[in-house]
Amino acid sequence: MKKTIISLLIATSFTPFFAYAEEGDWVVRLRAVNVSPNEDSKLGRTVNNVVGASVMTPSAELAVSDKVIPELDISYYITKNIAAELILAVGTRHNVSIQGDRAGVVGNQALGSVNLLPPTLTVQWHFNPDQTFDPYVGAGINYTIMLDRNLKGSAGAINGNKIKIDSDSWGPALQAGFDINLKDGWLINADVKYVWLDTDVKLKGAVTGNAWRKIDSLDINPWVVGIGIGKKF
Repeated sequence: MKKTIISLLIATSFTPFFAYAEEGDWVVRLRAVNVSPNEDSKLGRTVNNVVGASVMTPSAELAVSDKVIPELDISYYITKNIAAELILAVGTRHNVSIQGDRAGVVGNQALGSVNLLPPTLTVQWHFNPDQTFDPYVGAGINYTIMLDRNLKGSAGAINGNKIKIDSDSWGPALQAGFDINLKDGWLINADVKYVWLDTDVKLKGAVTGNAWRKIDSLDINPWVVGIGIGKKF
């Protein structure tokens, strides 16, 4: 009996301690994420309707650039399978430009950049909370705050005209990823989210009679793909 106990103690001393999430646990993750807009823009057709003439190629659109940013999220495990995650990120600045306009009156051009703050709350289902490899799926809601929404025409018929992102955005979010549980509560995480984000874009200048007129309903709808580390508490 004494030999059995000693053998178990020796075996345990060489076994890594893996801390799996349980009800009431908190997990903090830090990720590097790439925010890649999947934009849908009807700029050309909308502008032509506003001015009552074909001044832009109908397929012309607003393009929004990718951005890599740090992301911090905090999860609370309601049960060992169900967790609520609040995703926090610094403002993500994206360059905005007109692309695909071959008509020449407005033309392809840079309009500046916008800064977006996208806090997101999701509820996740963890499939294998008691295993080293723990995949999950989640769904929730996003609220994107437009911190810096002012743009400006830089060429053609809208050179110097004011352009603005008109409104903040509420939208759903979907999520999938996995944790790899390590020793002492540490983990490696990979995660992908799709966020529905839409806003109106307005222009004020000579082509609109110096009044603010809507020129696009811009769906930014980014893919947010990240990898990082986390710690259970």
